[in-house]
Amino acid sequence: MADVAAAAGVSHQTVSRVLNGSELVRPETRTRVLAAIAELGYRRNNAARLLVTNRSHRIGMISAHLVLHGPSMIAVSVQDAGHKAGYDVSLVAVEDFSVQSLRNALDRLLDEAVEAIVVAVAHREALQQVESLDAPVPIIVVQGVTEGQRMAVGIDQEMGARIAVEHLLDLGHRHVAHVTGPLEWVEAGQRRTGWQRAHEDRHVLPGPELAGDWSPGSGYQAGLRIAEDPDVTAVFVANDAMAMGLMYALHEKGRDIPGEISVVGFDNVPEARYLWPALTTIDQEFSLLGRRAVELTLRALDGETDPSTQLIRPDLVLRDSARAPGER
Repeated sequence: MADVAAAAGVSHQTVSRVLNGSELVRPETRTRVLAAIAELGYRRNNAARLLVTNRSHRIGMISAHLVLHGPSMIAVSVQDAGHKAGYDVSLVAVEDFSVQSLRNALDRLLDEAVEAIVVAVAHREALQQVESLDAPVPIIVVQGVTEGQRMAVGIDQEMGARIAVEHLLDLGHRHVAHVTGPLEWVEAGQRRTGWQRAHEDRHVLPGPELAGDWSPGSGYQAGLRIAEDPDVTAVFVANDAMAMGLMYALHEKGRDIPGEISVVGFDNVPEARYLWPALTTIDQEFSLLGRRAVELTLRALDGETDPSTQLIRPDLVLRDSARAPGER
């Protein structure tokens, strides 16, 4: 830093102000300092800064199932929001949800001197294990969140499912079928509850329930069964990947979408708009979730110990896969 100051003809404090984004530096001075930084190849010594300030400006994140759309988008959104807030984000992926696995992930992040940890795992067992972790830093949960949960921010999964099913019921369908996600996932259970309660509100019985595992293959198998059921005119599928498999099976069996069977998914993956017909689905605003998660993290770092739960309402994206019964 002293070399940069000498090359730019400024003080050590001025270089520090430029590096920290201070507005107390004149534009022409900032330009000289940045040019000197580039010429000398200067890099900030984060280890030294940690010793001086006792702040690493680093957030840890524990996640799982990053091959799936939801978990991967949550990880990306938290990292993006963290960077914009001036924090590096260290991501550790876990393959199982044992106490030892989560403890190892926690220890690895603590070794990096993270100031807080964001946890994005939606398995019931994993969330129970997270509650038992004794961490010296704040832990913020962003997946599998329920109303009233402390130190958590999430997307309202039950509300999203209700919106999807209410749309089908408003179109005139009755007894909407449902392809669930794996019910050991909190979010799969929340979407299933939303499907049930949407029917309860209208005083009608729900349609058949079929088990899935988030994969297109499980959606395909469910679609083969639904294709043989003449009473089903609409299906709410717990994620778009399964909806794609289900739609393929219905096409294969000669069932028209949406003329004979309407389909609504959940996630709004990029491919959904390019299906034939384009998939009506529930959009989760992952970028907002990332911002809210980082905001909550910073509040916790400022000493707030019991911030309220923040559930984000998802939106219905209307496309061509859902119509009134018999309407082509």
